Amino acid sequence: MLETNKGRTMLEFQELMTVFQLLHWNGSLKAMRERQCSRQEVVAHYSNRSLDEDMRTQMALDWLAREQENVGALRRELDSAERELQAARLAGRELRFPKEKKDILMLAHNQISSNLPS
Repeated sequence: MLETNKGRTMLEFQELMTVFQLLHWNGSLKAMRERQCSRQEVVAHYSNRSLDEDMRTQMALDWLAREQENVGALRRELDSAERELQAARLAGRELRFPKEKKDILMLAHNQISSNLPS
């Protein structure tokens, strides 16, 4: 991973690592492995993508599907993400990964909330 990202700034590399952390957390890396995508293919694909609204939305849709399969899963994961973000904040650790997790889960939560009958 380091070798393929020579010449990038530290911030670019840090964003790439956040993307891969999110893909792992979200189960996307496992799904790609099950589809027999090689590690090199995955790295090549995501090395050229930034963490944007499309990626966040896709991950939020994955969480909506999980919620349909297991009611309460989204709320439990959102509670956990909020605790993790707070702990990272108090410990002075990097906040990008826990913040992005919370943002993705909030996207999914807001989608569910907007679909509830009034």
